[in-house]
Amino acid sequence: MQKEAILVSACLLGVPCRYDGKSTENNAVWQLAKRFRLIPVCPEVMGGLPVPREPMELRDGRVISQTGTDGTAAYRKGAKVTLRLAKRYACRAALLKERSPSCGAGKVHNGLFDGGMVPGNGIAAERLLANGIAVFHEGQINELVAFLEEKV
Repeated sequence: MQKEAILVSACLLGVPCRYDGKSTENNAVWQLAKRFRLIPVCPEVMGGLPVPREPMELRDGRVISQTGTDGTAAYRKGAKVTLRLAKRYACRAALLKERSPSCGAGKVHNGLFDGGMVPGNGIAAERLLANGIAVFHEGQINELVAFLEEKV
């Protein structure tokens, strides 16, 4: 029997794809590979953005850099590709990088580049949720596992 697939932010698996060219590898996320098939995604890169790139935050429904560059189109494209992968692998859930303007689940940076946070979801997280795919951040690994273990 094949393991159930879940989308996982590639940066959590050690891929240096963040805006600063680094990763945020998380050993607890790797432990999920014992029970689930991990499908790495980086919506920002899949949307055509380079590594490294200007940091961007959500502001008034747009994804903007501190210098005013509008990355919304790339973020939306990356969200579309991410959803396509979720459907291709029949993912019921995703484990995404918290606070990100693409992957953030539950809260994201406030758009002021001051470290502040606001309730909300990143562009890709919102698209997944709108299509019935549960989204969790790396602080919610236990909740993700409990969700996937529920009878469907």
